[in-house]
Amino acid sequence: MTRNTTGGGDPARQGSPAGEATGTAEGHAPEIDSGTDAADGPAAPESGGPDAAGPRTAAADAGTDAVTCAGLAYAFGETTAVDGLELSVRDGEVFGLLGPNGAGKTTAIRCITTLLPVPAGMVRVFGHDATRERMAVRRLLGYVPQQLSADSGLTGRENVALFARVFDVSRRERAARVGQALAAVDLTDAADRLAKTYSGGMVRRLELAQALVSAPRLLILDEPTIGLDPIARTSVWEHINAVRAATGMTVLVTTHYMDEADQYCDRVALMHRGRVRALGTPDELRTGLGERRGTAKNGELPTLEDVFRDIAGSGLDDQSGDFSDVRSTRRTASRVG
Repeated sequence: MTRNTTGGGDPARQGSPAGEATGTAEGHAPEIDSGTDAADGPAAPESGGPDAAGPRTAAADAGTDAVTCAGLAYAFGETTAVDGLELSVRDGEVFGLLGPNGAGKTTAIRCITTLLPVPAGMVRVFGHDATRERMAVRRLLGYVPQQLSADSGLTGRENVALFARVFDVSRRERAARVGQALAAVDLTDAADRLAKTYSGGMVRRLELAQALVSAPRLLILDEPTIGLDPIARTSVWEHINAVRAATGMTVLVTTHYMDEADQYCDRVALMHRGRVRALGTPDELRTGLGERRGTAKNGELPTLEDVFRDIAGSGLDDQSGDFSDVRSTRRTASRVG
């Protein structure tokens, strides 16, 4: 088993992968222009790598999966978080990566976003290698982490404008792109209020706007509705679906809310102890278990949670994250609640 030797602090606090990125992703957010300002000039390519700032390459053309993980492995010391992960996310779909706290979902996401290295195996985003072409990968994605990224001391508009600068949206386009991102999540009227006055659902929508301002092809959401009440959860998903319908972007979401995955995801992967244990559409997985149990004939299909418990067995309750996982989840829930 290959282990992480990078050391360092809590990766949950590393925030958006755009922290090191320059250049603007090719446009796919609703009504958000994706042109570049020639006066700003092209971003410099990574040393020793291809010119990631150039136009979309053949590897990123239609027909290439949005995300491919092959044999991805990651460990924190003696603890294996991701164990030989095999995963493909199709271009344009909403894909759910499901599992309890401690299943390895967030670690896998951080490898895909390049926030963590890939010590073993391979990760590609629209054909770009996450190890050798980090900047190219970062320009293609927007990321809403589980840990809140909005600054409560800034207005909604200022928060999104900050991310526009981080993502190197050209100065000529910046104000318009910020306004369009806020409009896409229905925050125009609240744009000039301090974020600390927002409800939990509004904060999550603000973070969605932050991710959309770079016009990504791939939107990655790590537990986007954690700590929200049912009405706010529905509102967040309605805005995610509206953006996806308008742009055709791919959405990769992690969640432990099985009902959300059942309702909103095209396909789901059930992850347990660092590996994918089942993959398919929600209907396929529920029907499969119903047939094995002999209840499908009566129209009594199990839930996705039933499917997951069938796969994980009695070890599910024992593999639900450690103290730090619970503390992190509660901290996020208290901040959005």
